Amino acid sequence: MPENTRIPVIPYIKLLTAIAVWGGSFIATKIALQDVSPVTIIWLRFLIGLVILGVIAKSKNELKLDNRKDAIELLWLGFLGISLHQWLQSSGLVTSEASTTAWLVSTTPIFMALLGWLFYREKISLPVAGGILLATIGVLFVITKGDFSSLFSGNFGAPGDILIILSAPNWALFSVMSRPILEKYSPLKVTFYTLFFGWLFISIQFLGTRSWTEFQQISVAGWSSIVFLGVFCSALAYIFYNEGVKVFTSTQVGIFLYFEPVVATLIAALLLSETFGWGSAIGAGLIIIGVWLVNQRNARTTLE
Repeated sequence: MPENTRIPVIPYIKLLTAIAVWGGSFIATKIALQDVSPVTIIWLRFLIGLVILGVIAKSKNELKLDNRKDAIELLWLGFLGISLHQWLQSSGLVTSEASTTAWLVSTTPIFMALLGWLFYREKISLPVAGGILLATIGVLFVITKGDFSSLFSGNFGAPGDILIILSAPNWALFSVMSRPILEKYSPLKVTFYTLFFGWLFISIQFLGTRSWTEFQQISVAGWSSIVFLGVFCSALAYIFYNEGVKVFTSTQVGIFLYFEPVVATLIAALLLSETFGWGSAIGAGLIIIGVWLVNQRNARTTLE
């Protein structure tokens, strides 16, 4: 077999590891929420991740920014992608199931396609439109558990499901707005400063609500979950993911991302005893097909 046709094993394993870790993040957050508020979890999680990434960035001389304009851009990305995004998800997980959250978040590529159409005039083909429609129907299946009559009564899903759904277009907007700065700086530098500025925004709320008083009520399970979120989800997974992105195409990476909600569903069933009925299963299948159809646009764009 020629050298250039061999599967890059190490990046492959690292990318799978990152996806599996992120799948477990929803369950870890759910466990930690039994002890403390969302802002405390987010503040501690990204403090841990920031220290680890800071050490790595320092060792690789990745801390220098060229100008103040770039710092302001990263400041905005930190607010959007870290403080706001994590607040939406953590607050949503107070009432939303971890498995439901993972499937709703997996619709992010749908919103990326819509944002590309709005801001970059990217065409939406018939298959992409069909994918968006299928994914939308899939979301309705997931949040109603297959009981569509609840849509008309207004008694469907958990209150947190709305926040989770909002986090998907928010992450899509963050991803689209990250394009220019990622063309200028390395993923490590962008990730570090995004976490740094996002953590600063979180610190305002953390200090204002005197959330450090909650530290004494964190259980062993809670601390274990927060450390897992900080070390693995906020630092190592980002590094592993970025290394995979350098090797694989965006379409290939998108296929890897399909495994995230699957992992979350399995772990949630094992650790949280969450059920996954026929309605959720149908919805999950429709979301996968819909997101796959949308991702084909990226494959065609790459070939063209």
